[in-house]
Amino acid sequence: MAIKITGVGSYIPTKITPNQAFESNEFYNEDGTRFNAENKVIIQKFKSITGIEERRYVENHLNNSDIAAIAAHKAIDDANVDAEDLDYIILAQNYGDVKFGSHQSDMVPSIATRVKQKLGIKNPKSVAYDVMFGCPGWIEGMIQANAFIKAGIAEKCLVVGSETLSRVVDTNDRDSMIFSDGAGAVVLEKTEGEGGILAHESATHAYEEASYIFFGQSFNKENTDGTRYIKMLGRKIYEFALNHVPNAMKSCLEKANVDIKDVKKILIHQANEKMDEAIVIRFYKLFGLEMPKHIMPMSIDKLGNSSVATVPTLYDLILKGEMKDHQINEGDVIIFASVGAGMNINAIVYKV
Repeated sequence: MAIKITGVGSYIPTKITPNQAFESNEFYNEDGTRFNAENKVIIQKFKSITGIEERRYVENHLNNSDIAAIAAHKAIDDANVDAEDLDYIILAQNYGDVKFGSHQSDMVPSIATRVKQKLGIKNPKSVAYDVMFGCPGWIEGMIQANAFIKAGIAEKCLVVGSETLSRVVDTNDRDSMIFSDGAGAVVLEKTEGEGGILAHESATHAYEEASYIFFGQSFNKENTDGTRYIKMLGRKIYEFALNHVPNAMKSCLEKANVDIKDVKKILIHQANEKMDEAIVIRFYKLFGLEMPKHIMPMSIDKLGNSSVATVPTLYDLILKGEMKDHQINEGDVIIFASVGAGMNINAIVYKV
């Protein structure tokens, strides 16, 4: 028996927002003082660090549950399964449905429940729930689905990662340029043969790190309406990721009993181009090796950081031949890895 991905789908919003769109923003420091640089300089430096040239935002009439349902429907069709046969619908998200023009999060009922309704699934034994695990949420959902199937209480699971971060950003904070929207989904099921999920690793570092990503007030002190926005301690996150993610990936690979030279691709959460590259370089150094060329596909330059959606969306793009110089074939061993709010990290070694 193998537990494998049999269907993949994604939703990439059509609204493209280039870096130039931020040239008229008023950027402030955390203490409320105006940032002492021209916006063009800020944006150029931002691009050199993150690799982001543009990002995608959802259309005004769509919410998180809407785009999650679109990606889910595509994955179900791709797997050629009956949606009524899904045992679990596991949906990774962090900020719920936030309507355009509002900053209020709506998470009751759960986003997974809303997706189930939008898919028209009547079967009450198709259990729907949300996973809130920061950006690693989709991978964590995969780990949970894998456990359900191994335990014999499920055969088919839908795992979705969907987010609309554009609805919770502080436009006076330079970090707002990082975030984007999107959705990715897979069907995971028990199949004959070998491969699938070979091993996984997961951890939460909360003693000192819990508030590296949080909800806080606008950097513009004239904004006194009490609205809070996504905030992060960039330097601490960077250092945390470099210190912990490579080791988690190494431990996962060793659990899978796979030689690092057999790894064909590493699909890492699209958080920051320089940070992701540094993580993978350090991962290979743990084995005394240089990072191979084309091992780490990146979509962040065009799609930005859509949190839980980045990894499944990237996987879908590669399978559909939409990532230049990258392909994944049957029998390939790949690594999924992520880091994010919690602070959480995780990894999966997967054989296609």
